[in-house]
Amino acid sequence: MANIRAIASNTKNSPDWYKRLFAWMMAHGNAKYEEEIADRKRALFAELHGNVLEIGPGTGPNLSYYPSDIHWIGIEPNIFMHPYLEREAEQIALDIDLRFGTAEHLEVEDNSMDAVVSTLVLCSVDNLAAALQEVIRVLKPGGRFFFLEHVAAPQGTMLRLIQHVIRPLWKTLGDGCHPDRETWLALENAGFERVNYQHFRANLPAIVSPQIIGVAVKKV
Repeated sequence: MANIRAIASNTKNSPDWYKRLFAWMMAHGNAKYEEEIADRKRALFAELHGNVLEIGPGTGPNLSYYPSDIHWIGIEPNIFMHPYLEREAEQIALDIDLRFGTAEHLEVEDNSMDAVVSTLVLCSVDNLAAALQEVIRVLKPGGRFFFLEHVAAPQGTMLRLIQHVIRPLWKTLGDGCHPDRETWLALENAGFERVNYQHFRANLPAIVSPQIIGVAVKKV
């Protein structure tokens, strides 16, 4: 159940029963992962301020880490996640602006965000390069992109081979999730001024255990 967030973020073309099921699973099945990753998220989000856009916020597992004085906008393609997220925001008294949309087409003004956040989302976007260009577009000069994503295992390892072999089935069952996506390379090539990240292994099923966490900064 720990990989639910990673495979549920690209449900815009899925039937309603599928979207509703994943929304329920996300709300009830990610507690173990969130407990394990809490310290990393706390450190990653410590300096968030101002206007913050979150891509694919799901049922709102990141909301509790945000300061109450930010202006939060969320772009979530699965409308069945919205009630869970709104309930979470109400419980922690965080004002939110929740919108329907996709990572490749953010309905947000150019150069308007102090920060953009993505956790376990970029594995499933249809067009990763386009999504990252949208992140750059909406960030203010010097704005920061905070990310935590599961990624491909190192080249030449057995796990990487398994990720590659299983990818067609995984994408079908996971609604577009790429278990062997080299997201760190896409970030390095997107045009940010700098990208700082680290690889780590999460206590998850092996296919999605390789992860990265870091910050990318838009050119001034």
